[in-house]
Amino acid sequence: MPNVTFYFEVHQPFRLKRVFSFKGSPEFIDWERNREIFNKVADKCYLPATKTFIALTKEHPEFKTSFSFTGTFLEQAEKFRPEVIATFQELFDAGRMDVLDETYYHSLAYLMDKAEYMAQINLHRQAIQKYFGYKPKVFRNTEAMYSNDIADIAAKMGYSAILMEGWDKHLGWRSPNYVYTPPSGSIALLLRNYRLSDDVAFRFSSRGWSEWPLTSEKYADWISKNEGDTVNLFMDYETFGEHQWRDTGIFDFLKTLPAQLLGRGVGFDTVTDLATIKPVGVIDAPQVVSWADLDRDLSAWLGNKMQDAAFEKLKALGPAVLSTEDEELIKKWRILQTSDNFYYMCTKWFADGDIHKYFNAYNSPYTAYVNYMNILASLEKEVNSLLERRHKHGHKEE
Repeated sequence: MPNVTFYFEVHQPFRLKRVFSFKGSPEFIDWERNREIFNKVADKCYLPATKTFIALTKEHPEFKTSFSFTGTFLEQAEKFRPEVIATFQELFDAGRMDVLDETYYHSLAYLMDKAEYMAQINLHRQAIQKYFGYKPKVFRNTEAMYSNDIADIAAKMGYSAILMEGWDKHLGWRSPNYVYTPPSGSIALLLRNYRLSDDVAFRFSSRGWSEWPLTSEKYADWISKNEGDTVNLFMDYETFGEHQWRDTGIFDFLKTLPAQLLGRGVGFDTVTDLATIKPVGVIDAPQVVSWADLDRDLSAWLGNKMQDAAFEKLKALGPAVLSTEDEELIKKWRILQTSDNFYYMCTKWFADGDIHKYFNAYNSPYTAYVNYMNILASLEKEVNSLLERRHKHGHKEE
């Protein structure tokens, strides 16, 4: 009988102002909208869910969880609701919460430049050290984007394990409930059990689902009947209270689930615990796979003409931005790398489209694209202006 490993991603992007001209204000963060959304999610999810987990660790000494926090989330929490961070710190101090590393800006940096990618990982390491006094041993890339190359970079940076979607294309007949390695054998590979994870994250409140209502007793039964070493339940933290509202019964489900699992002999692991389990085989992923949408590829963020044009423009601006060595301009460029900005430009339809509409801050992908390109053009103007001033100043000095 396997143990259970709970992992939750905690992320809030910096939402952008509506900019109607490329001559827009250099300040492009919509602080008022970010404050409004963060406070709403803090009240519906972050505070009540984390307090529930604190209570569960007191009730069940065996209970463990794992979390990762984007730098953009941590910055907003510190600015808008410091008690959110304090509550997570209280859970961490209880000694049964693990923390993972990722890219600070929840970005597409890996697809842009390896040095920039590693720089953002190091920024995240610094943030986790600041808030938790901890050096994570496990890595999770933006949106669980994974490939053999990503795994090898994580191993070279000192991580002992990395997360991946347990997608059928890569597993074939095998189960996600074991630990694997990439072909290099350089790191432990932890696979998300997407069926059981999505039963809670997406299907919990669906009255059209044949298994509705999902009770903790039923769910614990399903888990206990699995084979393997670990059932990895990886999902967005906003599942509790935001994606699945309180009136669906999600908090009652959460409060009673650990007891139901323990009663069936199911224990708990953190992702760091799993890194010590002997791998049973190799997963070969030469192309990037993610945990998003039905395709589990990059098409949520790249692939249509708008997304590709925006990404290439952002990438092309990178060398000039970095050459300024201006911290404010570099931060703006990195904020624009956040994957959500490209998600808003997605034109996919059917089941995936419903998800994109739910999370989209714009009335159309085209509006998102135009707004983004206006902001990017404004940033480019700032960068060029600074470099021109420096060039002129340099000539005067000569």
